[in-house]
Amino acid sequence: MMQISSRFTMAVHMLICMEIFKDQYKITGDFLASSIDANPVIIRRILSQLKDAGLIFVRRGAGGAAFARPPEKITLLDIYDAVECVGEKQLFHFHEHPNPDCPVGKNIHKVLDNKLKRAQTAMERELQSVTLLALAQELRQAD
Repeated sequence: MMQISSRFTMAVHMLICMEIFKDQYKITGDFLASSIDANPVIIRRILSQLKDAGLIFVRRGAGGAAFARPPEKITLLDIYDAVECVGEKQLFHFHEHPNPDCPVGKNIHKVLDNKLKRAQTAMERELQSVTLLALAQELRQAD
């Protein structure tokens, strides 16, 4: 089974923390790292990716991260797109040059490409349907 990197779930965790604790704590890389129990360097790298995607901004000097967009306007797909390094928005990477002299190699793209595209579209549709705010609200009720 293929696996999406932990950057995605870590980024979701970080953004939910930002929503839950925004009025109680300064949201720093170290604060988020303590919640996730991860290396602060990794957290800062993910914060940078989220910033580059326009989801958050990071205050210099006083420090702390804040939302650049309201949490109800941030979806799981936005977060996935920000932190997963998939080239050209392709979830599945196909080997480049199957053997054209092999009956499987010459036809593999014809039989598989469309099915993989449909699987990717289904995943993207599901991720698009879930907002960060909805997750934070669900988490608040879980306590």
